[in-house]
Amino acid sequence: MSRNTRPVGDLADPTVLRPALDALALRMDGKPAAASTVSRKRAIFYNAVEYAVELGHLTGNPISSIKWRAPQVTEAVNPRVVINHGQARKLLDAVRQLPSGGPLVAFFAVMYYSALRPGEAVDLRKESLSLPKRGWGELDLSTSAPSAGRSWSESRTRREPRQLKHRGAEEVRVVPCPPELGTLLREHLDEHGTTPDGRLFRGVRGGPLSESLYGRLWAAARAAALSEDETASPLARRPYDLRHAAVSTWLNSGVPAPQVAQWAGHSVDVLLRVYAKCIAGQEHEARRRIENALRTPVHDRDRVATANTRGEPDGVEHDWTPTKTAPDCVSAVQGPFSRGVAGEGFEPS
Repeated sequence: MSRNTRPVGDLADPTVLRPALDALALRMDGKPAAASTVSRKRAIFYNAVEYAVELGHLTGNPISSIKWRAPQVTEAVNPRVVINHGQARKLLDAVRQLPSGGPLVAFFAVMYYSALRPGEAVDLRKESLSLPKRGWGELDLSTSAPSAGRSWSESRTRREPRQLKHRGAEEVRVVPCPPELGTLLREHLDEHGTTPDGRLFRGVRGGPLSESLYGRLWAAARAAALSEDETASPLARRPYDLRHAAVSTWLNSGVPAPQVAQWAGHSVDVLLRVYAKCIAGQEHEARRRIENALRTPVHDRDRVATANTRGEPDGVEHDWTPTKTAPDCVSAVQGPFSRGVAGEGFEPS
């Protein structure tokens, strides 16, 4: 063992490591940190110790031996943050009325209507727009400029353009641009133009748009457009919640999940896990379909279909009392449901 290598047993002592791990769960002011923050800080701490092991300063990672778990991170979007179209229009109008809000109306609009992430909206360029005079257009996204901080970016700036999240450097994500958004984007180009490199949105001095600037504008717009109770609630508290509203709107409009995932830049698995609680208003239709599948016995299907071809109304209920033994009755009841799910007499959602 080298002179600079300490035995794992020394550092595995809970009195040494546990206070450090417990500190990860606190903010700078001593209050509990968000679960996502704690999880991220623990991962950083773990990787730093792994690097010490790689350099030979430790014989193993002692964190693995400590029984400590980060709080569970909630991935699902809170439905209370999601705004409807009327509220979105009120908020965009409020942004327009603010002293420096005019140039950023379209910035917030692309997040609400096309589900762009803030970093994608910050780096949106004129060459990415396909805006016909009428009807739907498209946005061809290929770069994003998330805020990383000067200490962590190679260019020593707060934002550094890079590829889209979870995508390769040359990949493009095409998202729909509704007519209302197309109108706002054309108005933005006519009134405010672009930066020399083609970016639609800029900071006060022409540089990259900062989180602090659009965050202050959004807070002021919420206070102006929403009621006192709505302002105090989580409703659209962050600009990122506009993206949540867009994805939720697509899902509740009946757009298939794979298509929504493609537009939003998610996998289908992540999409349904994150937005499951925001899908509303479909329970009644789902129950109606299940009732139709369960109340029509197998041997009556042909008779129902024949009656309907003679012009009898759909949904005619039929009295039916099973006369088989219990095991056979179970099979008879399950039959129409299982066959219906496969597509026979059952309309897929």
